[in-house]
Amino acid sequence: MLPPLPDPLPLLGHSVHPIDLELAAQWVLAATRAQGPARLVVTLNPEIIVRSRRQPSLWRALARADLTVADGVGVLWAARRAGQPLPGRVPGVDLAFEVLARGGPGLRVAFVGGRPGVAERAASEAVQRWGVTVTTARHGYFERETEGAMVAADVARGRPDLLLAGLGEGQEVVLDDHREAWGAAVLIGVGGTLDVLAGTAARTPAWTRRMGLEWAWRVGLDPSRWHRIPRLLDFVRLAWRERRS
Repeated sequence: MLPPLPDPLPLLGHSVHPIDLELAAQWVLAATRAQGPARLVVTLNPEIIVRSRRQPSLWRALARADLTVADGVGVLWAARRAGQPLPGRVPGVDLAFEVLARGGPGLRVAFVGGRPGVAERAASEAVQRWGVTVTTARHGYFERETEGAMVAADVARGRPDLLLAGLGEGQEVVLDDHREAWGAAVLIGVGGTLDVLAGTAARTPAWTRRMGLEWAWRVGLDPSRWHRIPRLLDFVRLAWRERRS
């Protein structure tokens, strides 16, 4: 049985479950073993919320999620401003690592995403650390609209319990569009988690994670990420308007 979840809280047109990492990991692992339709897990951050305002398909995918947790510190801030504080962040990378550690050899995992070679290295590292069973490891360089169904069918042949997909912006749409075709009990869009696990990207310093400043660290050190700043400002404006209304 799945652990019971508290009712989700409304936030800027979306819903987020007020749970911590412990309960989130318990729920995901239980869902990998449960009967029923495939379940989509969303790790919500300010950028996803802003992009969903301009991308109806993303908005619909977020609305169809079975579990939504607060990834970004901005989500916690906006929830406090709305008078509905959350118990804490559930970063996607921490959730993925916790589920892999708890699942161990009994967990069948598909790794999809990143540049060629990243998913394979991430899978190898997961086997070494936690002994999980890898069903698929492949890059994320495919055309979403024309090749998504084919990639999903390839993944399904391995009969994974869990799909960890690092497919960048819009990954939730790709997962939801082919929800049953992936053949996994649980689907999670994990962003750059595969790069971290593969060792091709380093985690930010511990102090930035404690203070919720990973985004500032990454943006400050990487000019290619500076385009994210306007989205974060848009999110602040959305939260301010929500509070006033």
